[in-house]
Amino acid sequence: MEAWAPEYGLPADPDHLEDPSGAVDLGVELAAGQWSPITPAGAAEPPGCVVFVDGVQRIDARIWITDGDRTRPGVCASVAAGAVRCEGSAARIADPRVFRGVYAAVSDAAGPIVTRHGAYELVPCAGDAPDSLHNGIRNQMTRLEAQLAADGADLVVFDGPLRGRADAKGVGFVKTHQVGYLPDGEQRVLTALEAGQRTPLFLIGGAGVTRWSWYLRLPGPVIHPLSGVVRCELPGTGTVNEARVRADEISAALPRFASEPHKEARAPQNLYPIAGLEADLRRRLGDREILERALRLAAH
Repeated sequence: MEAWAPEYGLPADPDHLEDPSGAVDLGVELAAGQWSPITPAGAAEPPGCVVFVDGVQRIDARIWITDGDRTRPGVCASVAAGAVRCEGSAARIADPRVFRGVYAAVSDAAGPIVTRHGAYELVPCAGDAPDSLHNGIRNQMTRLEAQLAADGADLVVFDGPLRGRADAKGVGFVKTHQVGYLPDGEQRVLTALEAGQRTPLFLIGGAGVTRWSWYLRLPGPVIHPLSGVVRCELPGTGTVNEARVRADEISAALPRFASEPHKEARAPQNLYPIAGLEADLRRRLGDREILERALRLAAH
C-alpha cells in the first residue's frame, strides 16, 4: 500500500512515466551498463547552514474578461514563497512573501483588481488556455522564490526542479517522478538503492539548459521499489568531478531532514523544513472564501 496520503496522488507510477523531452547522457560518471549504487563519501564538515526554499499557490477565483465582442477566461490566484534557515538544531522561517495576481492573456480589457484586502496585480500570460494560465501562476511563484535571500548558506534546497535557477550553492529537489530518465538496466540500479545511497550522475539536456542529476533514497519504510526515492539536480556547469563531489555532499546532508509517516503525509520525501514552510505559507495566503467574496464585490 502506498505510504503517501491519497489526496496527494502518487509520488511515482513506474508504468506511466513520460519520456524525457531532452537528451540524457547516462555515462558521465559511470558508463551505461556499469552502474551500481553509490554510498556518498560526504564532506569532512556537514553544511553549517542549509536553506530550504519553497512556494505554494492557490486559485482564489475564476473570472471572465470581456474585450469588445470577445470574452476571455482568466484566474485570480495567490502565491506565497519563503525560506527556512537550518543552522545546527535551530530552524526559522525567513522572508515570507505573498503575491496576488490576475492571470490572463494580454488584453486592453485586462487589468488589476483592487479589493478591500489588497490588489490583484495583472500578470499577462501567453494565452488563455488552462495550461498557459497555470504556467503563468507557476512562473510567478518561481520569480517570488528567486527574490529570497540565502546569504551565508552552505546549501540551498529548492523544492522542485531548478527551472533555470543557477545558484552555485543550490540544488533542485524533486520528490515526485513524472518523467522516466533511465532505461531498464539503470532503472534496476535505482530500485536497488539502500537508504542514503545514490545513483551515478547523468546529464539532462534540452532547450539550451543542461542539468547534472541523480536519484537518492531517503531513510524510511520501503513499501514499493521507489519508496523514498527523490531526484536531485544541479546546474550543468563545471566538470564531472566537481558535480560528483557536490552530489556526494548533498546526498550525505539531506537524509537527516527526511520526514516520518506518523508526522507527515508525504514521508519521507516531503522534508521536515519544507513541510513546516508549506503550512506557514498556506496560512499566509488567507481564507479563500473571504478573498473570493471580496473579488465578487470588486467586480460589481
